[in-house]
Parts: sequence; structure tokens; C-alpha cells
Amino acid sequence: MKRLLPIAALSVLTLAGCANTAGYSGDVYSGNQAKTTQNVRIGTIAAVRPVQIQADSRTGGLLGGGGGAIIGGLLGNQIGGGSGRQLATVAGALGGSIAGTAVEDRANRIDALEMEIRLEDGTDVVVVQRADRQFQPGQKVRLIGNGANASVAPY
Repeated sequence: MKRLLPIAALSVLTLAGCANTAGYSGDVYSGNQAKTTQNVRIGTIAAVRPVQIQADSRTGGLLGGGGGAIIGGLLGNQIGGGSGRQLATVAGALGGSIAGTAVEDRANRIDALEMEIRLEDGTDVVVVQRADRQFQPGQKVRLIGNGANASVAPY
């Protein structure tokens, strides 16, 4: 059992970062956006600020929290004996769950850019998208789509 703990721990930590973050890119379209018309507005980037997006976990936090609880409980079960062992197992499971959830949350953060764009009509909009390409203040861009389906692309 002691030999399986490092393998189980690495497995949980590896799988904890399995959120699908491709949809936050300006270069990736969802299936319902394909073969539909998109609005295009031209603007100039007024400001760019690095931010992070907390991606949703595909497992709803179960993998990090549940896996951490199992590993923490197994580790706690190796301490002491009798009722002390039971308390250590419970404490290990609780601590492992908290730590596993934190690891999963950190693994599901992606680097992004918050871009303030001044449109040609004088209005300002802000779009946050994955930082998978470089944008600079003063750069002319296309704002494609609107509302929840807007992305920024070079002009």
C-alpha cells in the first residue's frame, strides 16, 4: 500500500488540471458558432492588462477534493493506533480534501488578457480572452461576435 501512495498522488495531481481551456482562446470557436454570422466591429486597443481565468473543472472539483481526501486518509491511517489512528485518518482526509481542491483550482487557472477596446463609434468595451497571442495598446483589432461570444483578433 505504501508503494501505491506516490503513484496515486501523482495521478490525482496530473488529472486535477484537466479543465478544457481551449474555449477561452480568440482562435477557437464553439460548435454553435460555426456556420453562423458574426458581427465584426473595428477598434483600437486602449489598454491591456494580464489577468487569469479560473476555468471550470470537468469533474466539479471531485477529482482534486476526492482524490486528496483518499490520499490524506491513507496517509493519516498510517499514524498511531486505535482511536488515535481513526482521528489521524479523518484529519488526513479533511486536510487532503482541502489541499486537493486548492491544487485543482490552481491547475485550472489560465493566463489571459483583459483588453479595453475603443470602437470606431467611440464606445469602449472590455474583452477577456486567453493570452495565446500578443496584443499591444494602439493596435487596431477586430471584435468578432457580441455578448458572451465575442473575441478579439488582429486587424
